Amino acid sequence: QVQLVESGGGLVQPGGSLTLSCVASISMFSIYHMRWYRQAPGQQRELVATITSTGTTYYADSVKGRFTISRDNAKNTVYLQMNNLKPEDTAVYYCNAVKTLYDYWGQGTQVTVSS
Repeated sequence: QVQLVESGGGLVQPGGSLTLSCVASISMFSIYHMRWYRQAPGQQRELVATITSTGTTYYADSVKGRFTISRDNAKNTVYLQMNNLKPEDTAVYYCNAVKTLYDYWGQGTQVTVSS
């Protein structure tokens, strides 16, 4: 059974940092494109960052220069390093693994940025 388990969320002050992790129980993890999405209350789910199977990264304009996505294929894990966090980054963050017809999601981890 495929599982994606996120961790690392929490409460942080504006300007602070958090690192989210997502461990995927997926065979051949390295060939999946991995993504982080987020969804704030009353908002649509938003694509935050992507790292392809070859390591190419893409970011939403709202997080460029502040967030970094990375992966460790040996650990079946994708990370999202978040720096200089802002109140508008408050959301549930979801990990997503996608490959051709396969599309898997984690349960989400809450990130709250507040003083």
